[in-house]
Amino acid sequence: MRSALSHLRVLDLSRILAGPWCTQNLADLGADVIKVERPGSGDDTRHWGPPWLPRREGERPDSVYYASTNRNKRSIAIDIACAAGQQLVRELAARSDVLIENYKAGDLARYGLAYADLRAVNPRLVYCSITGYGHSGPYAGKPGYDFIFQGQGGLMSVTGERDELPGGGPQKAGFAVADVLTGMYAGVAILAALQARERSGAGQHIDMALLDCVVALGGNHATSYLHTGEVPRRWGNAHPNMVPYQVFATADGHIVVAAGNDGQWQRFCQAIERPELAEDARYASASGRIVHRPDLVPKLERALLLRDSADWLQRLEAAAIPSGPINDYRQVFADPQVRHRGLHANIPLPDDEAGCATVASPLRLCDTPPRYRLPPPRLGQHTGEILSGLLEKTPEDIARLRAEAVIG
Repeated sequence: MRSALSHLRVLDLSRILAGPWCTQNLADLGADVIKVERPGSGDDTRHWGPPWLPRREGERPDSVYYASTNRNKRSIAIDIACAAGQQLVRELAARSDVLIENYKAGDLARYGLAYADLRAVNPRLVYCSITGYGHSGPYAGKPGYDFIFQGQGGLMSVTGERDELPGGGPQKAGFAVADVLTGMYAGVAILAALQARERSGAGQHIDMALLDCVVALGGNHATSYLHTGEVPRRWGNAHPNMVPYQVFATADGHIVVAAGNDGQWQRFCQAIERPELAEDARYASASGRIVHRPDLVPKLERALLLRDSADWLQRLEAAAIPSGPINDYRQVFADPQVRHRGLHANIPLPDDEAGCATVASPLRLCDTPPRYRLPPPRLGQHTGEILSGLLEKTPEDIARLRAEAVIG
């Protein structure tokens, strides 16, 4: 089966999360992704364990964190700090459609590997840079990590329990949302630039910033501020514009309820055996339920405490009320719908029957679906293969490059 992006080659000079997340998506869709890494150490996340992947005798293990974003790629170890290594990258860029990097703004220019340098080698190259603050502006030279941008970009100002309640205050998301989001946006930008190249014949530079992406993620919160001047606040597990749309404690745990319109509200009241609430004029409309939230929610909380979670979910589903459990990841991967959708995939590993567990891509294309061709590569695993096959280097050339520590 032909893959959607099997005609593309991507040169991946990124590491950690945002860039590798982007290139893994492209690789899942068939692109030949060549991961360029520093000899001896490689991507920083290779060492972010435990837990670790199974290893061969005498090899340093790679972390599961690294494995989560680097399947379907080939690894080549090149020292780009030396002239011979820089020349190898130029030769690879000349034969690539896309280059993605997440060095600090201006760093690659020191090595002659900036967009202007590589455009001269390959005018069709789509060159995507991912940095914390972008390549322009007063913060362009500053470093930063996901956590910084969750705070600086507004996300933590609307995430966490309300200040006046126990545990209130700013809270980061449970995963690196700024990195993942930027990787997703970068993938969209790259595919758009490739489409533009079909018409113009020329590549272009893409300047992605984590701060930009987190601010854009603000969506209705950010847009509401721009229209009203009122600063959005934290609502914990509640919704600022819908009631009930929150977590409720039950007799044995917690569930999520999301009654998003007046019809659902009416059915919700019947399902929780509080029909008088549906008849109360104060709560009849969505705006009324928002205004009277402080009076209404405690009544709902008392009602939901009377039965266990499974009972409520069965009743709410029968009434067509959007609702669900709060699962840990053991429960997630045991869920019948998750199992049916095949979200737990496995990639064979050499000499290991168990293989490499991975979370399947959520991209579902009926004719050209994602495929899991390669496990996360060992550092420099494909160095010789890429140099001989793509760059047509001789065994003598490769031996000399190894002896000079240009490659690993």
